[in-house]
Amino acid sequence: MSKYVKNLVVEDIRGRLGSVHDALLVNMIGLDANANWRLRSELRSKKINVLVVKNSLAARAMAGTPLAGMFAGVSGCAAICWGSEDIVSLAKEVTRVLTGGQYAAFQARGGVMDGQQLSPDQVVAVAKWPSRSEQLSILVGQILSPGANLVSQLTSIGGALASQISQRGEGEGPEGSGAPVPAEGGPAPEMAAAVQAPQPE
Repeated sequence: MSKYVKNLVVEDIRGRLGSVHDALLVNMIGLDANANWRLRSELRSKKINVLVVKNSLAARAMAGTPLAGMFAGVSGCAAICWGSEDIVSLAKEVTRVLTGGQYAAFQARGGVMDGQQLSPDQVVAVAKWPSRSEQLSILVGQILSPGANLVSQLTSIGGALASQISQRGEGEGPEGSGAPVPAEGGPAPEMAAAVQAPQPE
């Protein structure tokens, strides 16, 4: 490969990965054309990009970027995977392919997360973490839990108070004793009885 062509390849890699901060490195050498196409289609459906590169050229293109450490100690050709929701979701998909058994030649070779190089074993470990959406779900549950408990306590107190008011309202008198309630503006029952009683002569 001439120097001119190498420079074109380096510029192409830099243009594709210049804004990428997390990625994984995998091996796809040994897959036949059909398996390669199927695997790429599966990953593409998960919004995962795949770029097969010569590691020396990729290392040159990524020098000074967050992905620079991904190529340390790696030789030959490999495929860079990036995309998906986050690095955890990406690792989950790569691990799924590894454990599926359908693509025997597919192997994890490492990666970079938050500027730190990952080993193949660390890629598998990261895949066991909750993804971004799962973390948000857990966080929302933790935020809402105290409020839900407070609402439950308030409604239980309000329900008890309403029950007591209802029970008091079912009584016919002020104390629920069955005594008649005087009409508004009229005499009390005791006074009405005294007025109606015959006066001694």
